[in-house]
Amino acid sequence: MTLAARHQAFHDLHQSGCFVIPNPWDRGSARMMAALGARALATSSAAHAFTLGRPDLGGVSRDEALAHAQDLLAATGLPVSGDFENGFGDAPEVVAETVRLAGEAGLSGISVEDTRIAPGAPAYDFGLAVERIRAGAAAARALARPFVFCARADGVMHGSYALAEGIRRLQAFEAAGADLLYLPVPPGRAELAQVLAAVTKPVNALAAGPLKAMTVAELAAMGVRRISTGSQIARLAHAAIRDSVGAMLGRGSFAPLAGTASGDEIDALLLKGTPNDRDR
Repeated sequence: MTLAARHQAFHDLHQSGCFVIPNPWDRGSARMMAALGARALATSSAAHAFTLGRPDLGGVSRDEALAHAQDLLAATGLPVSGDFENGFGDAPEVVAETVRLAGEAGLSGISVEDTRIAPGAPAYDFGLAVERIRAGAAAARALARPFVFCARADGVMHGSYALAEGIRRLQAFEAAGADLLYLPVPPGRAELAQVLAAVTKPVNALAAGPLKAMTVAELAAMGVRRISTGSQIARLAHAAIRDSVGAMLGRGSFAPLAGTASGDEIDALLLKGTPNDRDR
């Protein structure tokens, strides 16, 4: 589909129902996810940083993140959203500029966190956090085309504030114009239910922590609109590296390699996930 059609499709996915948005880290993983039925893709700051041999949280520059997102955008015919950490700057105008650049790069949306890129990931003061989202939402509307701006309350995940403060922030972010609201890794199902009950805009849930034990159907029944995987799939791939290489070099065993996919299967998925000329 054309870029305009991708943007519209991404917008429409957030209007009803529930969908899974997996997070690839390179062209190959993006094409496999597309071939397996993904309807949209999102970058993962952590998964991208891993590919560069760097840690998450500030390990990737804005220019690198934009280039990576464009690479994934070119890999398939699906819409792509960018996981852009804190928007690559503290000031509201920097967040707005990041939204503008994401729009120019062809992305269908981005997410922005309310925590600083600093040791411990401290949260921005409430007032500044809201102003940052208000600036980003205004920049998204200025694109004059569908663009899903997701506001994240990451302080619960990082231990910067309690659930009640996270909910207060999501409510303020909703009022400031965010299209999608996201509180990663709530303590459990009951806390996620509190988040869902507190806002009216669509909510993203991360398949991590206690929520990994839930199914798509269960999350959808609660009212979750979008389910992302963050760096979980990349971490699974890295676990395979750890386990297989550790076994062969530590115990002399190649047993973990018994579960590999065939080359023909991977080739077929990569070919299936490759965009058609009309998707470019």
